[in-house]
Amino acid sequence: MNLLAWLDPWEPSPTVVIAIVLSAVLFVRGASKARVTLLRRVSFWFGLTALYIALHTRLDYFFEHEFFMHRAQHLVLHHLGPFFIALSYPGPALRAGIPFSCRQGFLRPVMRTYAVRKTVDVLMHPVVAVTLFVGLIYFWLLSPVHFVAMLDWRLYRVMNWSMVIDGLLFWWLVLDPRPAPPARLAPGRRILVVIAAIPPQIALGAFIFFSSHELYPVYSICGRAFTWLSPMRDQQIGGLLLWIPGSMMSVIGALVALRHWMRLSARGRLREPRARTRPVHAQAERIHTCGMPSSSCTSDTGAKPNAP
Repeated sequence: MNLLAWLDPWEPSPTVVIAIVLSAVLFVRGASKARVTLLRRVSFWFGLTALYIALHTRLDYFFEHEFFMHRAQHLVLHHLGPFFIALSYPGPALRAGIPFSCRQGFLRPVMRTYAVRKTVDVLMHPVVAVTLFVGLIYFWLLSPVHFVAMLDWRLYRVMNWSMVIDGLLFWWLVLDPRPAPPARLAPGRRILVVIAAIPPQIALGAFIFFSSHELYPVYSICGRAFTWLSPMRDQQIGGLLLWIPGSMMSVIGALVALRHWMRLSARGRLREPRARTRPVHAQAERIHTCGMPSSSCTSDTGAKPNAP
């Protein structure tokens, strides 16, 4: 088979094409204006290409007929693709790629509405972000839910898009290179957020791997792409993909967040704790009160200054 034939979609989706093409056009338009480095451009295109391959190629047939291939697909949709897109920090480029009239007349007013701001605040809350990131994996891998999702093409696409959108939100929160504010979380809290997502993924992957019975019979009912692979072996490989590569992506995310923390600290861009500013404010207040340096004022014990 011609290699280009693999790029033909197994099930064509206008939504995927529009979303990928629109993102690519906006990034191309805004990359030069926002001065995006070559490394960031490579990271963005790699992530966007990975999402397209996992959503809109002939590989989708294998994603629907083998459990371990399905887990590989979600590893790309939820971890790899969004990770590299967020790592490229494409926000300024995408924003610059939108026509100025659209930004001023539509995008900015919509983003400033109460409903949108509150929705973003809730989704970007660290507890909610971790819960959604891990919870969606658990939800779509519940045997009854997974059975229906793999049979209904509409629910199947909802499942895939939910993984993409949640992955983008989570990795955007964790890999933000800016100090807080304007970033939503301080660098240290970003590390804690991504580390908190590791144990639940390990637990679920280990449970699937060590399970003694077939958890997802839908693949046997609909027919498997690889007849030489037993259902239990297929399930074990899928559990390993969630257990090891999924957790390793979180470890890499924590290392990147740590690198951003060290870079911001070296440049003196971290916000100083309030406790460090209190002695300075207290000393300034005492100078203002007595009109002279604090050493010449009355001490805290009530002792009077020496007479001249």
